[in-house]
Amino acid sequence: MSDQSITAPSATSSERRRVPAGRLLVYAVALAIALCLAFAPFLFPDVRAQEVAARICVFIVLVASYDLLIGYTGIVSFAHTMFFGLGAYGTAMMLKAWGPGFDAILVGGGLGVAAALVLAVLIGMLSLRVKAIFFAMVTLAAASVMMVLANQLSDFTGGEDGFTYQVPRLFSPAFKLVTDADGKVLRLFDVPLNGKIAAYYFVFLGCLVLFLAMMRIVASPMGTVLQAVRENELRAEAIGYRVVSYRTAIFCISAVIAALAGVLRAVWLKYVGPEVVLSFAIMIDILLMVVIGGMGTLVGALIGVVLMSLAQFYLKDVMEIAAEATAGVPLLPDLLNPDRWLLWLGLLFILLVYFFPAGIAGTLMKKGHHR
Repeated sequence: MSDQSITAPSATSSERRRVPAGRLLVYAVALAIALCLAFAPFLFPDVRAQEVAARICVFIVLVASYDLLIGYTGIVSFAHTMFFGLGAYGTAMMLKAWGPGFDAILVGGGLGVAAALVLAVLIGMLSLRVKAIFFAMVTLAAASVMMVLANQLSDFTGGEDGFTYQVPRLFSPAFKLVTDADGKVLRLFDVPLNGKIAAYYFVFLGCLVLFLAMMRIVASPMGTVLQAVRENELRAEAIGYRVVSYRTAIFCISAVIAALAGVLRAVWLKYVGPEVVLSFAIMIDILLMVVIGGMGTLVGALIGVVLMSLAQFYLKDVMEIAAEATAGVPLLPDLLNPDRWLLWLGLLFILLVYFFPAGIAGTLMKKGHHR
């Protein structure tokens, strides 16, 4: 009797300390993705793969910052690409006007982030008191206005075609980052350590800092309040929390992070245009990535962005190989025609939503927790 009374509490405490298997799996996958991105220039040295890796880094920050809104507070906004575009255009316009220098990135990016913050404060103060659908419509209208301005003010923005510019010499492929005794660029795993590597790690480290900052926000008391607002707004307000203030604050934080992601995108891409940073198609991609990864998880952004990006860039190639391999099978080569990649992408999305209703990370975490 006494033995049972002694051993039972220890078993209970060990069960409480045990991390759910689903959560462990999600964090293991997230860590694997982070390591792949950290060593991407050496693991995937071709130009296309590096472009995909840099895009994934930026979009992880962009999608995670949107998850702060929709996943942690229930705010549905269509203005996220507007903030992203402000950061990118501010940086690009200053680099074109002042020339390729870090001062242009700092000042242009700072102005873009400041503009995003001002607009976020104005939209938040004016609109967050209204119902969710009306707020969504206001943000959609604001994003549409910004898209029109980018197209019309061609003297500043390059219009529909956008414009190119030079980045600091440190980020140029011709720059020798590390040289040997003969003055030749040093190679690591047969990859030249040039300015392209410097540009990639500038983007990667910038995105890493922003993502860790968002993780810290979610783990802070503010994150707990945001989740309380999402679950039951009236109860949170009854307890004494100023819901509108918290919503406005997280809307502004999300806008600033999205604008900073735009700065990083502009430095890497060396080109800006409405279709690249402001289009509604990017907003749809962000929404899909959040849903696939799992709303309210933040780490789900890594999974959602990687899956969606790999599908967008490589699904056609996989289908082409599959169509050639099944050339002798009736109908199958036609179904696997690379031109039908969007059909298969849609089917893949439907299957993911069916089997992972709370997103991949969200569903796995819940299953592991219930076990």
